[in-house]
Amino acid sequence: MIDALETLSEHACFGGMQGFYRHASTACAGPMRFGVFVPDGARERRLPTLFWLAGLTCTEETFAIKAGAQRVAAELGIVLVMPDTSPREPQLPGDRESWDFGQGAGFYVDATQTPWNAHYRMSTYVTEELPALIEARFPSDPARRGVFGHSMGGHGALVSALRRPDVFRSCSAFAPIAAASDCPWGHKALGSYLGADRAAWSGWDAAALMRKRPFPEEILVDQGLADRFLDEQLKPERLEEAAVVSGQRLTLRRHPGYDHGYFFIQSFIADHLLHHARLLG
Repeated sequence: MIDALETLSEHACFGGMQGFYRHASTACAGPMRFGVFVPDGARERRLPTLFWLAGLTCTEETFAIKAGAQRVAAELGIVLVMPDTSPREPQLPGDRESWDFGQGAGFYVDATQTPWNAHYRMSTYVTEELPALIEARFPSDPARRGVFGHSMGGHGALVSALRRPDVFRSCSAFAPIAAASDCPWGHKALGSYLGADRAAWSGWDAAALMRKRPFPEEILVDQGLADRFLDEQLKPERLEEAAVVSGQRLTLRRHPGYDHGYFFIQSFIADHLLHHARLLG
């Protein structure tokens, strides 16, 4: 059963509609917000759909406002879906104490540790519940789904695709956390959401997953070389190493002068949309 959908706002955009919505999530046991861009002409047919997973501190509005993706999505006939980055209600103890854990930092995992496991089930949300809701309410083709994201959301996109190639047919990432089990952000998030047993972390580590089984299609990754998080947190070379082991088709592009922010994403977002359009048809 699909829960009722509350429209928060809708805005005409490049001939289509950018909307923001809220619903009662079963996976997260509370209200969740998301954005959707639907191109003009979608009433006549179901369209390929890309799920954007945003990074730390972001909301469902960040990509819609900052990335400049709607123009190209309108030209290509692609629906864009932008979930929030964590549950916001109910408030849990300590979920607002730091910018890189708790609210705005769900890491797209299904938590196993209390109190997080009651609400922080973001993997189930973005791979099961939200796609079902989108396909029930919007002109989205369930056979043509892709996933992409940035930073924490790049980690989420890679992990979601590698864990669930039955759900997503295409994948790309901007400046992803490539090896979450081996960086400070990952230690903090995975240790709290999943517990101290590091063996459990590997199931949510993009490089570790890629080593075991490649994604069926080519993955595109863009990384700025002026990114202050590059060496300590992101470690894109781990993806290259994993791709060699498993045979993963990987295009990892490094860009001098580009940092971690949305000016970087704006610069190459068209390439990512074209990558997905080619794979999704």
